[in-house]
Amino acid sequence: MLIFLVGALLGVLGGGTLCATYLRQEIAAGIGPRLRRVEHQLDTIETQLNLALVTQYEELTSRSAARIPRQLPHHDDRRPAVG
Repeated sequence: MLIFLVGALLGVLGGGTLCATYLRQEIAAGIGPRLRRVEHQLDTIETQLNLALVTQYEELTSRSAARIPRQLPHHDDRRPAVG
């Protein structure tokens, strides 16, 4: 009777191990394509964000470059030279 009990326990343990291994493989196989799709979407978002930032930076620098000459003080010849 003890031999049958030990055999049954070993069978349950072995079956549970095989079942857990199979389930883990199937879950990983099901998640893999979804993770690749999400990664592709994140790459696309990152590219769009970088493009938007570069465009915004270019607009700001072109605006500030156009305004700089008007903001500089004019040279006044009546002031004495320092130095």
